Amino acid sequence: MAEFKIVVGDDAGDTRQFDVDGQDANRFLGREIGEEVDGAAVGVDGDLTLTGGSDKAGRPMREEVPGSELKELLLEGGVGYKPSRDGERKRVTVRGRQISEETVQINARIGGSIAEALGEDEADEEADADDDEE
Repeated sequence: MAEFKIVVGDDAGDTRQFDVDGQDANRFLGREIGEEVDGAAVGVDGDLTLTGGSDKAGRPMREEVPGSELKELLLEGGVGYKPSRDGERKRVTVRGRQISEETVQINARIGGSIAEALGEDEADEEADADDDEE
């Protein structure tokens, strides 16, 4: 049975992590980077846009690799490799763009604020900030 960690971020840079398994995790299987998934799977109002992920060994998903299989690519930069100097290239093992049982973490983006999508309001956050000051 599939089990994932879903990391949801918003445009302001706020992120939240959710653990999903069972039927909620099955909603993600077979989906590809760039597709939209109903946020109810993680308890969020709105749609989530899948932006990436990684497998159990930490290998990143690359959008240009079809399927969910492993592939070795000669990379000049981008997801999975950051060169330290100009012209540097490296052969890196990456996973395809499709979510499978091998995927452990899925990265997603939500339009708007994640706090609003979770139903958290600013009054609660201000009260928590006041409690922390005391």
